Amino acid sequence: MSPYRVSMDIGGTFTDVVAYDESSGVFHAGKSSTTPQDLTEGVLAALGSLVQSPADIAFMVHGTTQGLNALLERRGVKVLLLASQGAGDTYHVARGPRTRLYDLHFRKPEPLLPLRDIVEVGGRFTAEGVELRALDEAAVRAAARRAKEEGFGAVAVGYLFSYKNPAHELRTREILREELGEDFTISLSHEAAKEWREYERTSSAAIEAYTGPVVRRYLSRLEASLEEQGLTVPLHVMQSSGGILSAESAQRRPLQTLLSGPVGGTMGGAELAKALGRPNLICVDMGGTSFDVSLVVDGEPVVSPEATLEGLPMLMSVVDIHTIGAGGGSIAWIEAGGLRVGPQSAGADPGPACYGRGGTQPTVTDANLVLGRVDAEWFAGGHMTLDLGRAKTAVAGLGEQLGLDVVQTAEGICDVANAKMAQAIRTITVSRGIEPREFALVAFGGAGPMHAVFLAEELGISDVIVPRFPGAFSAWGMLQTEIRKDFSEPYFFVDEDLDRADMAAQFAHLEQEGLTGLAGEGVPEGSRRTTHAVDIRYAAQEYTLTVPVLRADEPLGEDFLEVVARRFAEMHESRYGHANLGAPIEFVTLRTTAFGDLGRAETERIDARATEELPHETRSVVFERAERETLLVRRDDLAPGHTFDGPAIVLESTATTVVPPGHQVTADEIGSLVVRSKEQ
Repeated sequence: MSPYRVSMDIGGTFTDVVAYDESSGVFHAGKSSTTPQDLTEGVLAALGSLVQSPADIAFMVHGTTQGLNALLERRGVKVLLLASQGAGDTYHVARGPRTRLYDLHFRKPEPLLPLRDIVEVGGRFTAEGVELRALDEAAVRAAARRAKEEGFGAVAVGYLFSYKNPAHELRTREILREELGEDFTISLSHEAAKEWREYERTSSAAIEAYTGPVVRRYLSRLEASLEEQGLTVPLHVMQSSGGILSAESAQRRPLQTLLSGPVGGTMGGAELAKALGRPNLICVDMGGTSFDVSLVVDGEPVVSPEATLEGLPMLMSVVDIHTIGAGGGSIAWIEAGGLRVGPQSAGADPGPACYGRGGTQPTVTDANLVLGRVDAEWFAGGHMTLDLGRAKTAVAGLGEQLGLDVVQTAEGICDVANAKMAQAIRTITVSRGIEPREFALVAFGGAGPMHAVFLAEELGISDVIVPRFPGAFSAWGMLQTEIRKDFSEPYFFVDEDLDRADMAAQFAHLEQEGLTGLAGEGVPEGSRRTTHAVDIRYAAQEYTLTVPVLRADEPLGEDFLEVVARRFAEMHESRYGHANLGAPIEFVTLRTTAFGDLGRAETERIDARATEELPHETRSVVFERAERETLLVRRDDLAPGHTFDGPAIVLESTATTVVPPGHQVTADEIGSLVVRSKEQ
């Protein structure tokens, strides 16, 4: 049998699988309904639609939202937090909302655990990592007994200055293992985030402890199920950083997988940028429950050293993704006489009214079906048949409250959803000094291509790109990534005190850690590489920018300070609109990222068209409150060079692309659809 490289992505409504046949160089995509009661059922069903047996798989990677959903839905385990004596309130005091000072509606984020579940433990290090007081081991053992007696599912440990000296945290884990057993979940703050800022580091450990058991149980069950089916290669998991690591490593560091589901699409966007020669892309992923926006700038995904979810900070490398509750399953409702869409979602079960599974509230999918923009008989490649009557009933019921007919209401639902998604794009572009008109819009997800051209019109973006298998594009992107491990080391020096030889030695140590980590992931020696960066701020500032280091050899060049100062100033100007080249700067954290290449799926080139003729049908579809004769085209019938004008609907198994009047579609050599306004 042919060896396959396979990726799997679980969404709120569908589970997508992409298989790359290494012998023929051909991609195949499949999907099945997500099974919330046991996600492994949906994974195995989708996998079985493409691959005869898991024994035929040579490489497998998986994106999971288990940890993310556990956090968002607050269904993680009960966590006991051990903190340094005198600093037990740090996690609840948190950090002031510097960006929300004048927001009268601000509400402090709800911590994952109450104050009563924080235990103060004696023992202290100085800020330089020198022990002042020995660890109170009796207090640790007492905390372990409490964890056992009161049914805690995990313990997080966040001691002061453990990023400088982790000895007390490491000894605490040894004691907890003795008392609670080897399988009990313990998260140490210096391992979750070896960085300064006590609150953020403690928060990272608490989130990892809260979600870790959920992630571990899921990955263990999935691995066992795949092995029973005959899988003989390691299962890999997407990380929030856009890289991958083995499932075994992911179970040790589950925090790294928190955003593993959405980032696959961004990595696919980065690969698409190289293939198309378009370095700047806005990636939009609209699924059944959410709308995710990310950027590819100069051919690389934008990665941040920290993230915030539900107001809770995490110190880890993460692809910068902005998410809102707007998807095909988002529910339309009325508030104060106005039409609202989302963030509530009908999910996969019961789903939109048109699914016929008991849902009665109107959704974005119902609205598109009413307007004729969805093929009721061939939805999701024929996996489902939609009920137009139920969709009209749901939308009409909402319209009666608004005094609108069913078509006006349906277009209103789509318009509100589009405005909400356009604002999400502005949040990650305009609000950061980025002009969206200088980017192309890449649309994917099951519902992304249905709304993308409308979003581009509102934002003044000229080109919309719909890649192959848009509904499974996140899964496709997972096949374009490599092993990634991130390492950091606090390093506080102002520029005039910097010892370049010492910094080079620290980078060399981090590099060796990275290369050793890659070896543990099974990466061949010739396929390992590292990159280096340093967090810099102006002296006396609070926050930093991560600046790539041009050289990390021994010693660093004599012009090192000049180079990094200039680059920092350029980045500061771009991000904040001003800079002060020549002002004192301060180094805060050294960062090394190790990459390991385990091979990848090559971009498939599509055969040229055999004929100028384009097979199509026509259908009446509503645009701008009027029915218009619209081309109905099958994506499989398109080949490089085919061009046609809107209005048009392009059907395929994983998504539907809607092209309103005034736009032209061209198919390129890798199977992407490029939609341009005819006025530009």
